[in-house]
Amino acid sequence: MYAIVEIAGQQFKVEKDQKVFVHRLASEEGDAVSFDNVLLIGDGDNVTVGAPAIDGAQVSAKVLKHLKGDKVIVFKKKRRKGYRVKNGHRQALTEIVIESIAASGAKKATKTEKKAEAPKAEATQDLNALTVAELREMAKAKDISGYSSMKKAELIEALS
Repeated sequence: MYAIVEIAGQQFKVEKDQKVFVHRLASEEGDAVSFDNVLLIGDGDNVTVGAPAIDGAQVSAKVLKHLKGDKVIVFKKKRRKGYRVKNGHRQALTEIVIESIAASGAKKATKTEKKAEAPKAEATQDLNALTVAELREMAKAKDISGYSSMKKAELIEALS
């Protein structure tokens, strides 16, 4: 079982007993933390996708230690100008281990909802492909008043 969860502004694919380095968390070493912004849960062939997050799903983890990442050197130079700047950075990290992934109350995303929304977009797309003259004829046939002074976007809105 795996999950895609948002931790400290980043998305991670996590599994049970996996160690993950994340941006520094405001908790002490040894504390238990839980993340409820679970975006996806996969269990074999069953995949549950959130919109945007899965309600009731939770990933719990334990903070192992706080540390600093490797040094990154940022060097800027402009040739023939005498401009050189050297800067270094070490990211503050937290190492966590995933203890459990709970999917209680999760609902599966249905494919029928996505198919129902698609024809509406196609109808709007068909109107975009038409010329202004053709849209005005359609407006005339539907007895829409003031169609002669409407722009293309206004005609499409009135017809849909």
